[in-house]
Amino acid sequence: MTLKNNKIYSLISLCARARRLCSGNFSVEKAVKNQSAYVVIVAKDASDNTKKLFDQKCNYYGIPYYEYGTKDELGKYSGNEMRTSIAILDEGFGNQIIKYMNVNENMEV
Repeated sequence: MTLKNNKIYSLISLCARARRLCSGNFSVEKAVKNQSAYVVIVAKDASDNTKKLFDQKCNYYGIPYYEYGTKDELGKYSGNEMRTSIAILDEGFGNQIIKYMNVNENMEV
């Protein structure tokens, strides 16, 4: 695990402790529809249907969408069991996560 990964996961943990995160497909979809989500993260090992659903919904509502980590990792850092998807409900946390996600994507190329 690189330093960038640690930063993203620690931001997710902080967000969860601040109660500015929702997790689980139903809650995340609701947050996207009522536009309270700033960033949506779906686990890389989620089903293709789940990825497609959130990719399309986030695209429609103009919400940044990322595939990152595993269901176990997203669950662990959001304070739950396995989670396929999480939504960040805070603009500050959201902007930080977007920044680290973009750095992370550039490093993987």
